[in-house]
Amino acid sequence: MTNPAPYVGDLLRDAPKNWGKWGPNDELGALNYLGAAEVLQAVALVRAGKVFTLQVPMGNPVGDPVWPGRRGAERYQILDEGYWTVGKGPSFPGGLHYADDAMSAFLQGSTQYDALGHVWYDGQLYNGYDANSTIGGMAKASVLPIAERGVVGRGVLIDMAKYRGKENLEKGETFDHEDLMAAAAKQGVEITPRSILVIRTGWIETYFRDGKEEFYDGFVEPGLTYSPALVEWFRAMEIPNLVTDTIANEVTVDPVSGVALPLHCALMRNLGVTFTEICDLRKLSDDCSADGQWDFLYAAAPLKVVNGTGSPVNPIVLK
Repeated sequence: MTNPAPYVGDLLRDAPKNWGKWGPNDELGALNYLGAAEVLQAVALVRAGKVFTLQVPMGNPVGDPVWPGRRGAERYQILDEGYWTVGKGPSFPGGLHYADDAMSAFLQGSTQYDALGHVWYDGQLYNGYDANSTIGGMAKASVLPIAERGVVGRGVLIDMAKYRGKENLEKGETFDHEDLMAAAAKQGVEITPRSILVIRTGWIETYFRDGKEEFYDGFVEPGLTYSPALVEWFRAMEIPNLVTDTIANEVTVDPVSGVALPLHCALMRNLGVTFTEICDLRKLSDDCSADGQWDFLYAAAPLKVVNGTGSPVNPIVLK
């Protein structure tokens, strides 16, 4: 019989926090590190006019890769030429016809930003807000402040799959900050303080290559794994935003402690690091490999969803 996983609050009892660093009412967390100087530094990296978008398509006929228990986006056709064909289309002066549709989706059912209050323990969200403030909608630390501010800074892509000589990392395969720095050195790029950290594992690509049954069979994603040293590295490096091509941005269950998603708690809840998940990074990585430029201007603005726990987003990279 295996020992039960420890309570995450005990695991992170001495973990550092950024609560109060930007005032008692802050809902942006480590995004506060991205000021005018960081934006201008990122703008200087745009040299060739290349544009990349990082969102995985929503409402894909083959299904959308989402966290188990959620469903992918569902698009509904409301109006099209068929209505006029059978004489049921609305009539407008001048005779125009048009199409209309709607979508039902989890706000975290696509490429998305997490609200800082999305995950918590000990009854407190980021910055010490009461977990009861989530009832009926996120009154505090929702995605809205992030959306109203927007995210712009120097992004740096670390391709862990290519570093390890693979098309994609395997289920449950882990890496840490030491691996990230080693991969960066091999790529010839530096992870500087306040960089937006973009990590490719190749994991989301397996959904479309191998199919959803294989993707979800024994579901344990590859990713970063918890350690006090890794958390301290994120704190000291003042990383504002973690972006990956996985659903959770970390290995699903920590292989040492057995705790599920401890980095959501240690980085997001405690340090205010914003998480961006389910990105498509293949084209960007291939281009970075070709031209040798692994840093770039990263820009993103999630939808302004009032009280939302997250929001779909289509991040843009400029090189």
